[in-house]
Amino acid sequence: MSAARPVRRRQARLDRTRSEAPLYAQVLQALKDEILRGVYPVGSQLPTEEALCERFSVSRHTVREALRRLRDDHLVSPRQGAGTTVVPPRGSDSYVHEVTEINDLVAFAAGARFSVDAMDMTTANATLAARIGGAPGDRWLAVRGFRYTDDGAPPICRTEVFIAAEFAGVGRLLPRHRGPIFHLIEDLFGERICEVHQEISASVASSSVAAQLQLRSGATVLEVQRTYRLTSGKIAQVAINTHPAERFRHSMTIRRVKS
Repeated sequence: MSAARPVRRRQARLDRTRSEAPLYAQVLQALKDEILRGVYPVGSQLPTEEALCERFSVSRHTVREALRRLRDDHLVSPRQGAGTTVVPPRGSDSYVHEVTEINDLVAFAAGARFSVDAMDMTTANATLAARIGGAPGDRWLAVRGFRYTDDGAPPICRTEVFIAAEFAGVGRLLPRHRGPIFHLIEDLFGERICEVHQEISASVASSSVAAQLQLRSGATVLEVQRTYRLTSGKIAQVAINTHPAERFRHSMTIRRVKS
């Protein structure tokens, strides 16, 4: 059985001042990220409830809720006498992106490598402004490429990211960055993303995109467009992921919030 590598102590603290997510969701996301990054490989055990309580400075109830959500996501399984064990993901021919909150966007970015093909400053014309929001004449850092989950496998999607010009400085970090781009905007510029609006639409892949996604000519694709807004309401970033329709499934869970 593989042993999990020790986690640095600085990663253990929850950002209680910046995050509005419940504590269990913050613990859940931290553990998800570590499972995706291989800190806890398949077959290894997560730390005990007591150890997790101490690490995150939270109650046992909070830890148990986070572990329950991990089980619901089929990332771990309780084993009699062996604690909580990381299990292989469910086999499927489709890429499944499950979203229950903004923090789940982190798992997508952390689990899929973004290979950048092109990056340049662009001025929005009327067509681009209508597509991504903002106004004609607005300046954006346009980043284009493909996302991969495994070396040698076809890309899971084509990605276009448009970053507001005032935050274009993140571009120099993107070739070495693995994770959500909006975190770079928050960390480097002291801003906060408070809203992500998502739209999913169907279209026909261009011949070049179809070839790179290993699709037949004229295949249907799904465009998942996310618009990231600051607390001021300004658009900081727009991301458009184009997925093969036949290899993509989107899952969203909506929970009632107690008033």
